Amino acid sequence: MPLPGSQRVRSVEIAYTLHSLRWPIRALCLVMVAWGIPASPRTGWRRWASAVLALATGGITYATNFVMAADRIFQQPESVTMVAASATEVAPDRIVVGVVVNGEARAYPLQFIGYHHFMTDTIAGRPVLVTYCTVCRTGRVFDPVFDGAVERFRLVGMDEFNAMLEDQTTGSWWRQANGEALVGPRRGTVLPEIPSVQVTLRQWIALHPDTRVMRGDPRFTAEYDKDYAFERGTSRRTLTGTDPRSWERKSWVVGVSLGGADRAYDWNALLAAGAINDTLAGRPIVLVVAADSASFFAFERPTVEARFLRDGDSLRSGPLAFGFSGRGPVGALRPISASQEFWHSWQSFHPRTTRFP
Repeated sequence: MPLPGSQRVRSVEIAYTLHSLRWPIRALCLVMVAWGIPASPRTGWRRWASAVLALATGGITYATNFVMAADRIFQQPESVTMVAASATEVAPDRIVVGVVVNGEARAYPLQFIGYHHFMTDTIAGRPVLVTYCTVCRTGRVFDPVFDGAVERFRLVGMDEFNAMLEDQTTGSWWRQANGEALVGPRRGTVLPEIPSVQVTLRQWIALHPDTRVMRGDPRFTAEYDKDYAFERGTSRRTLTGTDPRSWERKSWVVGVSLGGADRAYDWNALLAAGAINDTLAGRPIVLVVAADSASFFAFERPTVEARFLRDGDSLRSGPLAFGFSGRGPVGALRPISASQEFWHSWQSFHPRTTRFP
């Protein structure tokens, strides 16, 4: 839980140990309570005070162990329902996590997955684990298959301001930002990431007209994000709000990992430039933000000399124009993974990152 100071110390090992021993600890506490009952006051105000304290202790214990459990606060949909783009009720300017598997495109709106934090789906016969952490602003899609079986997960809390998942088979805890198991029998294992992008639904449909779009579970209508404050960066909440300045904890960056090198790009600089040409790990790349000032893409440039500018909703290098699919009149640009997140998140999980500019 995000208690004061809890997210800034290395506590996941202690938390995991306590969690693993929770039933013996609970049993010991019950034994201690039973042992103390004969010595409790039998008459007078002390009797009533003891009864009130016992009830209060029981209520607090139940609330903190069960009611306040992360997977009780943020529940999973009973099923993931997808509809055609023409049938969706999601506004076209809402942000989605878009993913394509074996030619089949799907879009998961942040207004839904921001509450659920994760969900398991199947795209073109392939299981996928779609995740999103609003405290880090990180969207990731992973392959959840182990030894031919689809692993099931539950939300157990947060560490270093990032959602933590527990697998059903071994009880290992996994970090959402990079898919790494931090503690448990699968410690050190990393879930294979499936490429995804964060764009407006309108932009995604333009790129993938046949896409399917997630429909929210009616049971959680009250919990789903109604306004655009989080998506547009106008929220100023402590955990999920945005700092509009550059390089502050809650400032937005676009992070790119390539060839063993990590680099963060200031979102404000990207908005101002439209497109940023850079070289990372010796490879020329370009980042571009669409005309909607929300959708963004990253590609590998064909040569260092090929400089790109944004032209509406396309990239232009001299007379050649490329759409955000990467396709152009001559060849295509190779997409590379990039993620928009809070600066504190990218810096925490990529400690050797450099900054641009």
